[in-house]
Amino acid sequence: MIRYRARWIVPISSPPVANGVVAVDGERIAYVGPADGGPQGDEQDLGAVVLLPGLVNAHCHLELTAMRGFLDDLDFRRWILRLTNARRAVLDRDALLDSARYGLEEGVGFGITAYADTCASGVVLQAMREAGVRGVMYQEVFGPDPLQCAESIATLREQIAGLRYLETPLVRVGISPHAPYTVCDDLFRAAASLARELNLPMATHVAESEVEHQLVIDAAGVFADGLRRRGIAVARRADSPIQLLATLGVLDVRPLLIHCVRVDARDIGTIVASGSPVAHCPASNAKLGHGVAPLDEMLAAGVIVGLGSDSMASNNRMDILAEARMALLAQRARMRSPATPSAEDVLALATIGGARAIGIDAVAGTLEPGKSADLAAFTLNPHGPTHDPIAAAVFSIAGAQARFTAVAGRVLVRDGALLRPRAGLPERVDALGAALAAWLDAGGEMQGVV
Repeated sequence: MIRYRARWIVPISSPPVANGVVAVDGERIAYVGPADGGPQGDEQDLGAVVLLPGLVNAHCHLELTAMRGFLDDLDFRRWILRLTNARRAVLDRDALLDSARYGLEEGVGFGITAYADTCASGVVLQAMREAGVRGVMYQEVFGPDPLQCAESIATLREQIAGLRYLETPLVRVGISPHAPYTVCDDLFRAAASLARELNLPMATHVAESEVEHQLVIDAAGVFADGLRRRGIAVARRADSPIQLLATLGVLDVRPLLIHCVRVDARDIGTIVASGSPVAHCPASNAKLGHGVAPLDEMLAAGVIVGLGSDSMASNNRMDILAEARMALLAQRARMRSPATPSAEDVLALATIGGARAIGIDAVAGTLEPGKSADLAAFTLNPHGPTHDPIAAAVFSIAGAQARFTAVAGRVLVRDGALLRPRAGLPERVDALGAALAAWLDAGGEMQGVV
């Protein structure tokens, strides 16, 4: 038995405990409460920290970590084209695996113990296993042309079959039909059918941008123009991207809906009725100019919401406490009110909300006896008092490295240092960044652009 003592314990499911202890027996939490209670054991004082459940990143693209700073200040279509062309030309499987490993080292350093990753190459499952974290890797599938549907779904079946042997009690495989602008209606239906058949979790990017909105509703805009240049017919598909997924039966499998920036009251009602969760990515949404999702309205309606960093290609940081802070500030600015959401609301999104969104809330997301010992501790401000640890976690700690991180009782970060960093990894990822820059300087961005 190990007793982790902290200045503040924030269980999320119950009020904070001052000068508390979380007792861990093997992989599980045995006690959460005052330091003078609980079972006896080896006491480890974490110091002036706030001890939280391990944070949950409800949406990321770990294989793209090496693209940090490579896609800044671009419009959405050009951002996608540069990303797609560069990944194909520069980043092979080994490079993508190193990129994912580096992203996980960064995430663990920021107290993130669980990840919901959408991945084209399939390397992230291996990287998550190696890192000892918890999560779901959603294998992406693409195919805007209905003539590609059979081939795309057959390839996806093969990919899933080749990945499932890597599943463990901590990590599992899902599928992700990428987005309405890269997936035709037939492929959406086929992917939902495959998810039901194989009992796989599913995720999809949806209602993210104005150009996606134009494509689905008006069969217009730059995405529509690009598809027509490829000889793919484009027609109006639905009243909104969310209504498209409802009509196609995709919402019947309760996929994780990534972004949901451009949703109205009808869409929110449809999401609630389906029971589908949402991954809210406030920094990425803002950086790409997509807008501010109606988080207040979704929460008021009862939508399950978690927070995601999105990729380092669209965010540059993997800091879920920073996402919580930004989610709060953006909504208060949008609503012109200091009343909602509260710090407690957004800290819940970073923990139990994300756990619910990716289906791990039975074992993670709160500090309770019987749950897995997924823990993250952050140093409090040493120069001033902390009257409210929840407010401190949201407003003051964002941007700070975790002092301590553990997954299922296994310590990954101690005294602010990663215990098992991969030798040479930063240098290899730096080299990938240099290769990407060289490709861009050589005019690679314009190759294959339509």
